[in-house]
Amino acid sequence: MPKRKLQGIVVSDKMQKTIVVEVESIKEHPKYKRRFKSHKKYKAHDKNQEYHIGDKVIIEETSPISKDKKWKAVSKI
Repeated sequence: MPKRKLQGIVVSDKMQKTIVVEVESIKEHPKYKRRFKSHKKYKAHDKNQEYHIGDKVIIEETSPISKDKKWKAVSKI
């Protein structure tokens, strides 16, 4: 099964080897059919600490690295 990949913006890089990435998705209301933006934050592993606040990055799902980290940063856009 292929690993999920998401695209988002780095909102925090204060932790060691960890970045927080905010991913935006567009959802549709089931009854009223109006589309709206939804945001979710993911903690991603950044081994070399090369990504900083404001960078657009791609994150990929991995096996759990810690309690909260199940994603790793793959590349910068």
